[in-house]
Amino acid sequence: MSPKRKIMGRLSIMVGNTVQIAGAIVACLALAAARSAHSAIGAVFAMVVGWVLLYFCCHAIAHWVVGRLLGIRFAFYTVGGTGNPEGWPVGLRWLFEHLPFLGVHTDKDSMQIASPIAKGIMWSAGATASAVVPTLGALWAWRSGVIWSKLFLLFALFWAVGTLASNWTSRGGDYSKARRALGKL
Repeated sequence: MSPKRKIMGRLSIMVGNTVQIAGAIVACLALAAARSAHSAIGAVFAMVVGWVLLYFCCHAIAHWVVGRLLGIRFAFYTVGGTGNPEGWPVGLRWLFEHLPFLGVHTDKDSMQIASPIAKGIMWSAGATASAVVPTLGALWAWRSGVIWSKLFLLFALFWAVGTLASNWTSRGGDYSKARRALGKL
C-alpha cells in the first residue's frame, strides 16, 4: 500500500477549475514569450515554466472534464502531494510528495452508479493528459524555433513515457485504477 497523500488544502470545484484554467493560460503565454524572448536564458526559462504549468494544470481537470462528460459528479479538489508516490524514483519521491498537485474527488454516490467503462475512462484521462499536454507544449516550442527546444522536447518525451509507465505499473497510478474499474465488467 502507498503512503497516505499529504493534503495541504481543499478547493471547491469552481475554484479548482479556475486555478487550472488560469494556469494553462499562463502556460500558453509563457510558451509564446519563449518564442519571442530576447535572450537564450529567457527563452529557456519561459519554455520550462510553460511546460511545468501545463504539467500541473492538466491532470485533475482532465479527470473532471471527462468524468462530467460521462456522468460522474465531483465533490471538491484537494491540494497536496502526489497520490502516486511509489510511481516516482526514490530521488524524486520526496519532492513529489510535497509539491502542490491538485486532486479531484468524485462524488461517492455518482461513482457507485457509474459504469466500469466510465470509471476506467475517467481514471485514464488524468495520466493521459499529464503525458500528452505538456509534451504538446514542448513540441509547439520546438516547432516555433525556441532555442534548445529540441533537446527539451526529448526530455519531455522521456518524462511522458515515465509518467505513463509509472501510472501503469504502480498500484496507486491512474491506469491501475482504470484497470481495476474495467475488471468489474
